[in-house]
Amino acid sequence: MGKDRISVQKIALIGVMAALSLGIYAIEAQVPSPNIAGIKLGLANVVTLCAMLFAGRIAAGFVLGIRIVLAAAFCGTFISFMFSLCGGFAAYAVMCLLVNRFDKKQIWVVSVFGALAHNAGQLCVVAVVLTTQIGAFIPYLVISGIGSGALTGLVAQRLWFSPLRRFEVKK
Repeated sequence: MGKDRISVQKIALIGVMAALSLGIYAIEAQVPSPNIAGIKLGLANVVTLCAMLFAGRIAAGFVLGIRIVLAAAFCGTFISFMFSLCGGFAAYAVMCLLVNRFDKKQIWVVSVFGALAHNAGQLCVVAVVLTTQIGAFIPYLVISGIGSGALTGLVAQRLWFSPLRRFEVKK
């Protein structure tokens, strides 16, 4: 058995976290958002960040990818898939770079940067798809990114320091 094999425990954790993330996404999709396009809490990101903490970066990438594909299949459109894909993986890349550079008591900071990267990824889709001026959205997206990123990061941070930590899978 090579070192490259993934454990059954990690596969199960990825499946549970992907399902939880998809469920949170579906519930949040039913909540009306403010009149400003693109602003949501992004609570499914709590699960992605927890997956990164509990099971590692690769597992978190699988959780995110599974959620994006299944969310688009069950309750999305091609354009919502593109927004989720570009925003989600921009956030994922930034969080991968920062998660070990901050103390575990500052996970919320990692999440804020992830949320800002998510908004930047979505703005790239807007720039390609639409011909309208996207500059008007930037201040609102920065403010919402900081707020939602801090909220989701604080939740993930709280979960890291909870009894759930015993379920951490060795990376």
